[in-house]
Amino acid sequence: MEILADYHTHTIYSHGKGTIEDNVKVAIEKNIKTIGISDHGYKHIAYGVKYDSIAKMREEIDKLNEKYKEIEILLGMECNILDDKGNIDLDDKIEDMLDYTMAGYHFGSKPTCIKSALDHAFNYLKFKNWCKDYNTNAVVNAIKNNNLFIVTHPGDKGDVYIEEVAKAAISKNTFLEINSHHGYLNVDQLNKIKNTGVEFVIGSDAHRPEHIGNFEKAIKIAEDAKLDFNIIKNIKI
Repeated sequence: MEILADYHTHTIYSHGKGTIEDNVKVAIEKNIKTIGISDHGYKHIAYGVKYDSIAKMREEIDKLNEKYKEIEILLGMECNILDDKGNIDLDDKIEDMLDYTMAGYHFGSKPTCIKSALDHAFNYLKFKNWCKDYNTNAVVNAIKNNNLFIVTHPGDKGDVYIEEVAKAAISKNTFLEINSHHGYLNVDQLNKIKNTGVEFVIGSDAHRPEHIGNFEKAIKIAEDAKLDFNIIKNIKI
């Protein structure tokens, strides 16, 4: 398997353990063609990137692209889905600095953390369906109302109707991620949507440089779901 790109990696700018250059060096060692730096959006209350650091990251990546000609280094962001209207923590100023935008559902990005936690932690029936509806609307509207490259780990931190998420992703040419750290998308989800026309990427969600390109768990999920690997767009078998 050849890893063409790993778009989902974190650094010390949010809650990763390595610098941007540390991630780049490991990606080069593993012969990865493109590395994306995608720290958490700035409205995450625990480990979002500082708003004023994003311009610094842009400058740093531009310099590293001059230094390391053998790899493409991109600046992305893993934005937080903030509500069921699909708002994310991204403004025009920041969007202009980025090469791509991802978004995911996270604890710690109000108010979704409260609603998804009810489903995730308590799993009471009266909350479960309400939360699943809310979560689905949040992700679907995030896709519809933003220019998203990737939706990260759909269904993690809050269950969704994955068929509805896939429909929205197809309509906007947005990829759904098989996350090799969290295990979402999972086999059951993939079996529901693998023949709909939606396409996928694998993300390492690396929080340490040595985990860059660690796709083993995600590959196993895809194999177990008998997914056509031609619709996973950042690997080559």
